[in-house]
Amino acid sequence: MTPDAVFTHTEPDPLPILEAPSSPPSRTMWFRRSRETIDPMLISVPVEQSTTPPASTTPARNIRRTLLPNGLLVLTESIPHVRSVSMGVWVDSGSRDEPLALNGISHFVEHMVFKGTTSRSAQQLAREVDSIGGNLDAFTGKESICFNIKVLDENVVPALDLLTDLVLHPTFTPEDITRELGVIREEIKMDEDSPDYLVHETFTQNFWKDDPLGRPILGTAKTVSSFTQQVVFDFYASRFTPRNMVFSAAGHLDHEAFVAQVAEHFSGLAAGSDSPLVRLPAPATHAHITLKRKKSLEQVQLCLGVPAPPVDSPDRYAVYLLNTMLGGGMSSRLFQAIREEKGLAYSIYSETSPFRDTGALSIYAGTSAGKTAEVLRLTIEELRRLKEVTVPEAELKRAKDQLKSNIVLGLESSSSRMANLARQEMYFGRFFSVDEIVAEVDAIAPAAVQTLARELFRPEAIAVTMLGNLGSLSVTRADLAC
Repeated sequence: MTPDAVFTHTEPDPLPILEAPSSPPSRTMWFRRSRETIDPMLISVPVEQSTTPPASTTPARNIRRTLLPNGLLVLTESIPHVRSVSMGVWVDSGSRDEPLALNGISHFVEHMVFKGTTSRSAQQLAREVDSIGGNLDAFTGKESICFNIKVLDENVVPALDLLTDLVLHPTFTPEDITRELGVIREEIKMDEDSPDYLVHETFTQNFWKDDPLGRPILGTAKTVSSFTQQVVFDFYASRFTPRNMVFSAAGHLDHEAFVAQVAEHFSGLAAGSDSPLVRLPAPATHAHITLKRKKSLEQVQLCLGVPAPPVDSPDRYAVYLLNTMLGGGMSSRLFQAIREEKGLAYSIYSETSPFRDTGALSIYAGTSAGKTAEVLRLTIEELRRLKEVTVPEAELKRAKDQLKSNIVLGLESSSSRMANLARQEMYFGRFFSVDEIVAEVDAIAPAAVQTLARELFRPEAIAVTMLGNLGSLSVTRADLAC
C-alpha cells in the first residue's frame, strides 16, 4: 500500500488480541501493566504465556521481550517456517487521549510522517518500499496509532531503516502541513457523505456525549484547520516517546539480532518523562434516541447499541459469543430473521467495541423508510428472546466453533501475530496462548449468555440513531422495551 493510502480505523478491532492491523476497518483493546516500573536496563527474557497453562494442543509461541535502556519495549515472535517479517511501531494513545481543541491531531500526525523525513522525501519513501517489495501501512484508532511494514526476511534491514526513519525523523514542513490540511478536510467531507459512516459517528458522539471517546478520529474541519507546525511538533514530542511506544515484530527473525538493530535506531530517542500519560476516567454512556432526517437518502440507516464490558472484563468471551449469535454471521439470529426470512435489509449485523475502561455492543441495519419500524421491532424481539429463552446448546456450540476458528485463522500470518503481540502487551501486560483462550471460550455455559443478555439489554440503557428520509417516523422508549 502506498503511503497516501493508509487505513483509518474508526474503532478498535473487536478481537484485539487476534486481528492484524491490515484487516479491513470495522465500526468499532485487556489488565494494563505499567512498563515504567521495570528497571530501565537491557533485559531480554522469554515470555511466559500462562502461569498455569492447560494441556497444549498447539505449538508454543516463541515470544521474547527486551526493554531498552530508554524505556522502549521490543517484542518479537520467531516463526521459522515463514519467509516474511512484519514489524510495527505502536503508540499507546489515540484520538480519545486528545484535548478537544486538538481533536484529530493523532490521525493528522499519522498522515504527516509519510510526507518526508530528514533524509528521504515522500517519493523516496514510496520508491524504496516498492524496491524491497514491502507493504507499508498505518492506522489511527481511538486508543493507539500504528505504523507497520511487512517484507521478505531478506529485506529486514532496509525495512527497519525505512520504518524507523519515518517514525523518528519526520520534517512536518509548513508547506506539507498546509497541503495535508486540505486532504484531511476532503476526507472528512467524504466520510460525512457516507450514510453508514455518518450514522455510526452520530451514534457514537451521542452515546459518549462530551467525551473524547465519542469524538471522530478524523477530527472536525474546525479543529483540523487550526493545526500549525508548532502544534504538530508539540503533540509529536509528547506522544512519540519510548515509554509510550511498543515495537513488535513477528516472522523469520532472530530476537537478539533484531533487538540490536532496533536499539541502534532508537538510541538517540531520549527516555522522556517518567510520568505516564494522564488518562481520563471512564466516560458515562447516554441512552439517547436520535432521529436525523436526510431526505436525499434512499435508505434509513439504523444503529442501536448498549453499554458493554471493557476489553479486560472476565465476561469478554461471553460477550463475543453473544454477539456472534445475535448478529455476527450469516447464521446469526438477526441475519436470519431480518434478511433471510423477511427480506427487509441487505446489511444487518452486530458488533462489539471494547475499550480499556468501557465498551459498546451495537447493531446496524440499512433498510427502506417503510420497513424501518418493522426492522426495529424484530431487532428488539431478538433481544427479548435472548433474555427470556436460554440459548440451545447446539447454537452455542456453533458460535464457539466460529469464534475458535477466527482465533486460530487470525494468527496464520506474521502481520496478525505482530499486532497480537503489541495489543496483548498494551491491554494485558501478558500473553494468552491459543489453548488458554479456547479453554475460556469452551467454558461458557448457556446460562451465562442469558445472564449477560439480561444485564446488557435493558430498555432504559438502549441508545438508537436513525438517519434518512424518516418522514413522520418516531421512536419512543416504549418501542425499545425488551
